[in-house]
Amino acid sequence: MGGTVTAVSSHGEYAFTKPNRDSITLLAGLGVEGDVHAGTTVKHRSRVAQDPTQPNLRQVHLIHAELFGELLQEGFTVEPGHLGENITTSGIDLLGLPEGTLLHIGDEAVVEVTGLRNPCLQIDAFQDGLLKQVVGRDAKGNIVRKAGIMSVVRAGGVVRPGDRIEAVLPAGPHRPLERV
Repeated sequence: MGGTVTAVSSHGEYAFTKPNRDSITLLAGLGVEGDVHAGTTVKHRSRVAQDPTQPNLRQVHLIHAELFGELLQEGFTVEPGHLGENITTSGIDLLGLPEGTLLHIGDEAVVEVTGLRNPCLQIDAFQDGLLKQVVGRDAKGNIVRKAGIMSVVRAGGVVRPGDRIEAVLPAGPHRPLERV
């Protein structure tokens, strides 16, 4: 099971969107070099306010480019980096991966999937009504989050657009992704 990196993004300051880069460097145990969310403990403001000593399970945010096409059909223009992701992918079902999946990206980098991104109201400040497009409910009333997945860096390396992504599933039983 694999896919491709279509874009990489990072930002050294807190901002909703992240500019695209030619490459990003993943640092083992920390995240994206120079990114505001890199570190061993939580960096997202709401989580820091709750408990700044929590482990950072959100070092690298990945989102599938296929979502952008779905959003465009609903009248929303979203491009790589707009939702604050570090790595935009194509051809891999990120939301269907189980917790603990290892994603080998490019020649060296490896990230471990920790869970689903839990989008916040800032998405509506970016484009009004967008939050309802990336968080909804299925036919059974269960919450469905489509704004990508979060991960931690297990092996560092440079990641560039065009790099291959290979998923290695953990030993079963598989746990579905929950919000982190």
